[in-house]
Amino acid sequence: MGHYDDSIIAFLGALWGEGYMSPGGSDEVARVVNGLDLRGLTILDIGSGAGGATIDLARHHGAGRVIGIDPEADACAAARRLAERAGVSDRVEIQLIEPGPLPFDDQSFDIVFSKDSIIHIPDKEWLSAEVFRVLKPGGWFAASDWMISHDDAPSPEMAHYIKCEDLDFAMSSPVRYNAALTSIGFEHVHRTNRNAWYADLAEEELNRLTGPGRSDFDRILGSAAVDEQIETWKAMVVVLRSGEHCPHHLRAQRPI
Repeated sequence: MGHYDDSIIAFLGALWGEGYMSPGGSDEVARVVNGLDLRGLTILDIGSGAGGATIDLARHHGAGRVIGIDPEADACAAARRLAERAGVSDRVEIQLIEPGPLPFDDQSFDIVFSKDSIIHIPDKEWLSAEVFRVLKPGGWFAASDWMISHDDAPSPEMAHYIKCEDLDFAMSSPVRYNAALTSIGFEHVHRTNRNAWYADLAEEELNRLTGPGRSDFDRILGSAAVDEQIETWKAMVVVLRSGEHCPHHLRAQRPI
């Protein structure tokens, strides 16, 4: 653990928006939960990171209570500070947890949400079973995640990109996610490919990192570390353009 210290959190916040550790910000959160009425509901956010999406669910989508869980202490501390500044601490709880079974009773949540975090959980079948367990009947799993287009060995380009990230990525295919969700009993399983969206956006991000505004990132992270991030973004753009790196939205319902 400890991949995301305060400097990385600040760097990603400057790139993606305060509290966000993956792209798209509030707009992408809205797309993930589009069509779901969250008003007054109890939501679990798996991998809440620095709290951007967790807080957004309460502040802009009317959730009654949101519990964000994350194994990174610095990220949890940043999320709590952000919740306090946003005025939603009465409805947002951030829990530092150890990897493993979700520390909640069966049928505890109306919605289980995650934004680009379950890439760090290798066993997608186990994850699907845990999400199913903590959802109330009729509850929804609404998530986004970074995926690989197949379940064979990564191409040399993808292997290089994953090595550059150095974040214990456990990328799986949309097909594997679909099978994991349906086999445990979820209904109405739906996937939306976001590759084209992020392929374009990642190039814009790379241009920000290498363009006139680079000095802002250097001040946050240091020039050498920004050089490393630029190499990661260059490698990522390649596998996004090939389609092998294919971010998706996921939606599935526990039967009533």
